[in-house]
This record gives sequence, structure tokens and C-alpha cells, in this order.
Amino acid sequence: MRLTVIGTGYLGAVHAACMADIGHDVLGVDVDAEKINALADCRPPFYEPGLDDILTRALASGRLRFTTNLREAAAHGEVHFICVGTPQKAGSHAADLSYVDAVVDGLAPHLPASCLVVGKSTVPVGTTAQLATRIARLVPNAVRAEMAWNPEFLREGFAVEDTLHPDRLVVGTTSRTADDTLRRVYAPMLAAGVPYISTDPNTAELVKVAANAFLATKISFINAMAEVCDAAGADVATLADALGHDDRIGRRFLNAGIGFGGGCLPKDIRAFTARAQELDAGAAVAFLHQVDEINQRQRTRTVALARRLAGGDLTGRPVTVLGATFKPNSDDVRDSPALAVASALRHEGADVRVHDPEGTANAQLAHPELSYHADPLSACQGAELVLHLTEWSQYGGLDPVKLARVVRAPVLIDGRNTLAHAQWRAAGWTVKALGRPAPSDHPDADRPHEPLRTTIVAPATAPAPADRPVARA
Repeated sequence: MRLTVIGTGYLGAVHAACMADIGHDVLGVDVDAEKINALADCRPPFYEPGLDDILTRALASGRLRFTTNLREAAAHGEVHFICVGTPQKAGSHAADLSYVDAVVDGLAPHLPASCLVVGKSTVPVGTTAQLATRIARLVPNAVRAEMAWNPEFLREGFAVEDTLHPDRLVVGTTSRTADDTLRRVYAPMLAAGVPYISTDPNTAELVKVAANAFLATKISFINAMAEVCDAAGADVATLADALGHDDRIGRRFLNAGIGFGGGCLPKDIRAFTARAQELDAGAAVAFLHQVDEINQRQRTRTVALARRLAGGDLTGRPVTVLGATFKPNSDDVRDSPALAVASALRHEGADVRVHDPEGTANAQLAHPELSYHADPLSACQGAELVLHLTEWSQYGGLDPVKLARVVRAPVLIDGRNTLAHAQWRAAGWTVKALGRPAPSDHPDADRPHEPLRTTIVAPATAPAPADRPVARA
């Protein structure tokens, strides 16, 4: 099929390349000429594992090309996917739909034939109906452009895999024709047995924001439990393991730490509450305000812990932050908890050095006041406190003995609860983490939050243990 993908950020660039890879004729569109030229030259303007290879393959096949011209896009596509951003509106919790509106305004007047316009961006419920009315006013006479919504469920760092092998496809349409069209688009996935959920546009829009709200709630719940554990002298890692063996709860995302960030969860739960209030249903999702507050408080608690370990004053103290991106396997620093903590430490007078495997360039643009280093050892040189704030696998492989030789004081805050604390303590480090007690005689007191093993022995007839945690966007 002839598809256009309008917007070539994390979502659109991956979607365009993957749709071409499965056999469609795809035209990627963006107003940013520099980004379009980079993609056409097979130079992704952001880091996403696997995108280089699939982009190379798609371009070489001749089934993928890029343009900045919406008139060209209108002439090309049988199906037009809208993949532009919906950031938080300035001065409000509501979503800013101006980019989505601009796509419709620029595309609709040039449509030469009837087609399907499909939104993939995360939007407030009711957006499809509003855009359908907008398109109907703008299209030429005799042209029928139907709107549908097909939300994305991509994890940054796994976006290629999630596009080619999704765990479900959700489509919201108002006609059998639109539904049949999307079944053709995703025919290889459906042939592989991917669940296909066909519903109305309102429900499709709600699926994405509800999924993000549920995930944010689960993360904030375990972080709230970490705060209680700190007050009670309990261990949140063991608590999470015990909860995770209940298959009604599950172990995934019960990872206490400095909280979630990125360009999706924080702004999406705020936009959800804003839209619910517009619908006079604000009381139903009022708890999401607390979810947001708990998440933000984890950053504040981490800074307070650093201040306490520095003797109450961070002024002039050399501090190293390992990690700048909001999650590993990405160069995305939008609303990064790691950078927020680093900036707050700098604000309190600390000399903050930062290392990140992929996110340094973006972090420098967002926070030029921080010092950035090319490798962890140089970043830790002379440090009096090291904070592990993004769970890159490289940091799990660091040698705490070697690192202890270059720091001034071997003190570590594991903000993600994923390092092997016993190994670090054996190398002479003082190790602290939110929700974790001081070392004791209990054999599991020092183990990482993401369990390397389980200490619960189930009977032979018991169900298999719950899934281990997996990072998701």
C-alpha cells in the first residue's frame, strides 16, 4: 500500500522504516529539512537500537523516501499516519494539539482522492471526532477523508521490535472500510497472531492514556512503598518480590528508584487529568495528581539523601552522576529524572560531572551548566559522591574496586536499585538506596533490586514465578 508517515521523531521515523520493511511504499514527511536530509542519508537524528539497520534496508529497497512537502504527501498516500508530538501545553496540564491540527490543515486541502487519515500520536479522548469535522471542512469537493485512531505502544530502546512484533494492535474506526484498510496495513502482524482490537475512536484514544496512567501508578506505588520502607527500616526490594509472586499484581515495574520521566508518561497523565476535568470526570482520576507528586518527590528525596551523605552541605563538593537519559538504550533526556537530580545538585553548589553512553549531546543542550565526561572513570575522578541514576548495562559492569581507586570518597547512591550492592560494599563503598535498609546479617540484604535470584522456594505444583522486571517506556 502507499502510506505516508507525517512526523519523523521517535515514533514516526521508526514507523516509516518498519512499514517499508514489511513491504509498503512509504513517504516520510517532516517540516524539519535537516532531519529529513539526515534520514534520507540513513543517519537517524536520534539513538534507537536497530533503527540504523532497518532504515538502511528500507532505503535500499526503494520503498522508503522522505520529503518536507505535504502536497506531495497528499498525492502519494492511500493511508496517512499522523505521528507528530503532543507536548504539554504551556501554562497548563492539557495536551497541545497544535502540531496535529497543523498536519490536518496542511494535508486536507491537497488530497486528490478519498483516503484514510490515521492518528498514532497520544491525544485526549474526543480528538478523532474533532479532527474528522476539521478535515471534512477542508477537503476538496467529492473527496472523502475518513479519520481513525491507531495508538502506538512503543518503548524507547525497543521501538523497532515493538513495531514489527507488537503485543497488540488497537484501532478505532467508524466504518468497516477503515477497519479493513488497517487490517491490510498490518497484515503480516495479523498473520503472525498479534491480537487485533477493533473499537470506536474514543476507546482507542483512551487505551493509550489509560495504559500510561496504569503504568505510572504502579511505578509510583512502589516508590511510595520505598518511602514507607525508609521510615520503617524495611526493604522495598524484598517487598516487591513478595508482591510480584501474586499474579494479580506481577513483578514487572515494581522497581523503586528515582521515578519515571521521558516525553510520554509525565505529560500524558497530566493531559489525562485535564481532559477528564473537561468531561466533568475529574474526580475519577484525581489520584493521578498524587501519582505525579510521588514521582516528583523521588527526585527531591534523592537530592536530600545526597545532601545528608555530604554532611548537610553540597557546596563545592565533587559529585558524579552516572546517566543522563530518562531510561537506558535511548538518547532522550526529556523530563529525565537523572538530569533533574543532577541540576538540583548543581543548584545546591555541587561540582557535578555527568556521564552517559548516548545522551551527552542532548543533555548538554538541556543543561550546559553541568560538566560532561566521555567515560565513567574520568567522570568519577576525585568524586566524593557517585550517583547511579540511569540503569545502563555498562554501569552494571563497572569494577567497583577500580572505581574506588579514582574517587576521593567511595560513597554511592544507587538511584535505580540495580547494582550489586554487596560487591560494591566489599570493595569499600558506602552504598545507599531509597527504600533499602543498612546492611544486616540477612543473606539478601545487599542484593540488587532487580533480582538476580529468588529466595522463595515454591512447591513443585505451584505456578511459575512472576515475570522479572523489564524496562518499558
